[in-house]
Amino acid sequence: MKNLVSLTMGVLFSIGLSVSGMINPEKVIGFLDLFGIWDYSLAFVMGGAVGVNLVIFPVILKKRPVFSKVFHLPTKEKLDLNLVLGSILFGIGWGLGGVCPGPGIVNLARLDIQSVVFVLSMLIGMFLFSIYKRIKS
Repeated sequence: MKNLVSLTMGVLFSIGLSVSGMINPEKVIGFLDLFGIWDYSLAFVMGGAVGVNLVIFPVILKKRPVFSKVFHLPTKEKLDLNLVLGSILFGIGWGLGGVCPGPGIVNLARLDIQSVVFVLSMLIGMFLFSIYKRIKS
């Protein structure tokens, strides 16, 4: 049942990304181009998401999880170099390519070479990071 709910939420999220235009790299790059021809429409998407989250999240946290014993929330409270560098790299990649992991996976449905290369590169990066993390610790 847990997997079915996860699949359903993933499909719902994919539909939301598609309807909002967040899977279109040109639209995302247009949103990030503040000094050119700025496409502000994604600001409404992000604002809507943040607004709903601000209202719903406190309500959800008062309840008990249905498919787990606890909510799995981030525990890190302090900024560190890894978080800052990772955020910078993520932002640069998002700005250059106009795609981040969620939309990249949704774009696989189009079966175009750019989407396949993006997701394969992302998976290779994740694999290399897991090796780095193992070596480091």
